[in-house]
Amino acid sequence: TGSASDPKEWQQHIRNRKRRKQIGDNLKDDKHELKLMIVRDMFLTGFDAPSLHTMYLDKPIKGHTLMQAIARVNRVYPGKEGGLIVDYMGVGVELKKALMNYTESGGKGKPTFDQEQAVKLMMEKYEVVKDMFYGFNYKKFFQLRPEERVSFVPSAMEHILKEKDKKERFAREVTALLKAFSLAVPHDKAMKIKDEVGLFQAIKSAITKTTETKRELQDKFDSAIKQILSKAVISDRIIDIFEAAGIQKPELSILSEGFLAEVKEMPQKNLAFEALKKLLNDEIRIMSKKNMVQAKSFMDLLDKTIKKYTNRSIEAAQVIEELIELARKVRDEKGRGKELNMNDDEVAFYDALEVNDSAVKILGNDVLRKIALELTRMIRNSVTIDWTQRESVRAGIRVEVKKILKKYGYPPDKEKKAIDTVLKQAELIAKGWVGK
Repeated sequence: TGSASDPKEWQQHIRNRKRRKQIGDNLKDDKHELKLMIVRDMFLTGFDAPSLHTMYLDKPIKGHTLMQAIARVNRVYPGKEGGLIVDYMGVGVELKKALMNYTESGGKGKPTFDQEQAVKLMMEKYEVVKDMFYGFNYKKFFQLRPEERVSFVPSAMEHILKEKDKKERFAREVTALLKAFSLAVPHDKAMKIKDEVGLFQAIKSAITKTTETKRELQDKFDSAIKQILSKAVISDRIIDIFEAAGIQKPELSILSEGFLAEVKEMPQKNLAFEALKKLLNDEIRIMSKKNMVQAKSFMDLLDKTIKKYTNRSIEAAQVIEELIELARKVRDEKGRGKELNMNDDEVAFYDALEVNDSAVKILGNDVLRKIALELTRMIRNSVTIDWTQRESVRAGIRVEVKKILKKYGYPPDKEKKAIDTVLKQAELIAKGWVGK
């Protein structure tokens, strides 16, 4: 699998869905010349090629996924004495654990899960997820042409996002449904609802991609599920919410007025909120690697706005206005160094001086700028590769910072906090200086 953005030299190896299916069919045919296949998270659940006899494992794998994997080569087939697992990762211990989980004590070999129980749980969770779409006809999705389906997803997302705490409950219930579904297939009831399960998964994935700022660790059963679910539902690519909503995806470093205007006009206000929240989170996270003080200030503003919205103190339209205003401030921050005639490092030390404090402001912008420039030069000349571990070097820098502050008349009662902040800021950005 792959995408158009992958390097040119990869393109000849990237296959569409039809070609991948053909490869699977070739593998099932023991007379075909295809004898060896290298896969990752493919051809597990729902794929059956009885003639396969050898599997090479070169990645950590355990539990249900391990049982699924070894089951690919244990099918009965004429002339085949048994399946062989060539283990490069030492999964023997995990295999024993998996077998213990799948069989009862006493060597009876009865599976610990009953398929009928799995089907019952699957149908319960299916009804729960269906009920979460009360008042929204999600089945309309299946009546649309393929090119229309992507634009349908934002409306489904908006329906889930408009109620407080529904996003987390939806993700939790869909995950439970998918797990039960993976155990229930190929039962008739499972196959009957597979298209709807696939749609629920697509909506959950789109919400997660739009609202999560970092990928959380989770069970790796999604790829197996995708091999069962309807090919008409599961896309080859992750849904890009900006594209689906009909707006151009911004360069995260710009957040242009054009983009902000498009977001403001989105009819799905809750979805617009989630998208803006994610973009701002990402922008501030990038900023925090260079300027801890300014990043904290923006993050506090963002958290305050989000809290007001989650408490329903303000409506979606109002929170979008506030987030757009914050986005402008974040964007404009990038030009502040030019206004001060300082580079990013110098601005970071400038902000570390608590320049917004009334007692500090009295010094005037010119003096504060001189302090920041001198601090930057001194610290750049003082740091070494291991300076953060050498207390003597840290102590020396602390003394020099104190001297510079006293030299320019920095308020004594603010001095200790300023020194601590300057040193923390130095630890943050000085790694990039060493060796230059």
